[in-house]
Amino acid sequence: MKEATKRSIFRWIHLVFSIPILGYIYSPFEKLPDYAPATRFVFLPVMVLSGLWMWKGHVLRLLISKRSS
Repeated sequence: MKEATKRSIFRWIHLVFSIPILGYIYSPFEKLPDYAPATRFVFLPVMVLSGLWMWKGHVLRLLISKRSS
């Protein structure tokens, strides 16, 4: 798979998983308990990990390739 395709996939994952977080932030206060578990344990970690991968993924790939050799 090309690097441009991987970046595009991670970018879309990051954007799609940020939409429910925005809904959580701007939802009425009474509905917050309904969204809290999914936001805390699914959407936020996936968004953070995909953002870190887009930001510092090249360093992680370099470390992994050094360990394999």
